[in-house]
Amino acid sequence: MEHTIGGERIRHRVGYAGGAFDLFHVGHLNILRHAKSQCDYLIAGVVSDEVLQHTRGTRPVVPLGERLEIVRHISYVDEAVAETAVDKLETWQRVGFDIYFKGDDWKGTERGHALELAFADVGVEVVYFPYTMTTSSTALRRALDALTARAPAG
Repeated sequence: MEHTIGGERIRHRVGYAGGAFDLFHVGHLNILRHAKSQCDYLIAGVVSDEVLQHTRGTRPVVPLGERLEIVRHISYVDEAVAETAVDKLETWQRVGFDIYFKGDDWKGTERGHALELAFADVGVEVVYFPYTMTTSSTALRRALDALTARAPAG
């Protein structure tokens, strides 16, 4: 992406890392750290409650406003935005970025291939990162559900 600063055109790589970032943990931090190492300006897209409900069938534990506040204060993140569209090209049109960072669970899949083709048409590179295997939001959610189920009614 090009920007003009003081009359001079500057070219820098803008990256976009989208995610729920619910129950923020070290895996999220690792993704943002790796993403920032490969771009000059990192935008973190925090998926809205409604989009999560639509795509995953569950609502987040932490509401969107709070997740945005957390992510916006991570040192690797230059800007945090609410991701309100299911279609990633729609997000690209609204936000603008050169590199799209995604977890490697999409790599080699039909969805991943479709994403790569769609982004290639507009000049966006897709870069995959491995997930941190020791911690996951799914595992944290299961543990929270188990604790809640065992808690005495009060």
